[in-house]
Amino acid sequence: MSEFEALLEEGAAVPVEGWDFSWFEGRATEERPPWGYAELLADRYRTAGSALDVQTGGGEVVAWALHRASQRAGRAPSPLAATESWEPNVELATRALAPFGGIVAHVADDDPLPFGDATFDLVSARHPVVAVWPEIARVLCPGGTYLAQHVGVGSAHEVTEAMLGPTPVGQGRHPDTAAVDARAAGLEVRDLREVKLRMEFLDVAAVAVFLRKVIWIVPGFTVAAYHDQLRALHERIQSDGPFVAHSTRYLIECCKPHRNDSG
Repeated sequence: MSEFEALLEEGAAVPVEGWDFSWFEGRATEERPPWGYAELLADRYRTAGSALDVQTGGGEVVAWALHRASQRAGRAPSPLAATESWEPNVELATRALAPFGGIVAHVADDDPLPFGDATFDLVSARHPVVAVWPEIARVLCPGGTYLAQHVGVGSAHEVTEAMLGPTPVGQGRHPDTAAVDARAAGLEVRDLREVKLRMEFLDVAAVAVFLRKVIWIVPGFTVAAYHDQLRALHERIQSDGPFVAHSTRYLIECCKPHRNDSG
């Protein structure tokens, strides 16, 4: 078996459930946003009375932040809930949040949230597929906060083009659009920051696992269907060194205003 075929076989076999990226150590790197989302979330958990994480993946980031918060506050928000659309991740997240009394609802990403109005002090999300702003606003208590790190415009577009060829960059994930939509749902935008981050892939197996795990970069990706493109990328890495791409991320924090009783 050639080196390329061995890497491809490995890239097709690695489990991709959840948002644990530890497999990529030594195979790929990505700069981290300067604001430290997980630590910010832990800070919010220390004071939130109730919390919901939307599209939680395997619950890894939430569990880390809850553990960090409990070291200081000695408590977790209650009620504590999360949503997730992919069933294997629902099982992972349920196990991750159970020690904190959390529940996980199996909900499609763009469906209504299965919770009552004004239920949560804090709603969070890390890399949601879609932000359903009216639903976020509905389940937030007056004075409550939405804190999230979203994927920005053209994230990993170099990887997309390596598989698909020249491709226009869509503007659907622009932070300014998110801010407009959040305000239209009745939220006040308190913080909005964007950053571009360097990514490096050291071998083609890392590219294959990334595309199987982050499914919106090349929709419908399979190792078999993109065999020729992966071979070309393998040869490029062999001759030029690590394949460089760039991710974009933005932090958005919104607040639901208190009702104005005077009308």
